[in-house]
Amino acid sequence: MSKTMLEYSKTVLKNVSFDRTLFFKEIEKAFSNLLPDEIEELKLWIKQFVTDKPDLQEGLLYSLV
Repeated sequence: MSKTMLEYSKTVLKNVSFDRTLFFKEIEKAFSNLLPDEIEELKLWIKQFVTDKPDLQEGLLYSLV
């Protein structure tokens, strides 16, 4: 089930990536619902996902601390 939650979090983040505020809100939600190793995996995924999205990169450091 945990892997499913991680995949669900990625799907939600993809779907809300059009709105910076929603994106970071969903990151916070995901971090509160995932296990520590899943959080690390999600952080890596997020870093890769935002490489071509400058508006999301700007707030990335704040959300991944």
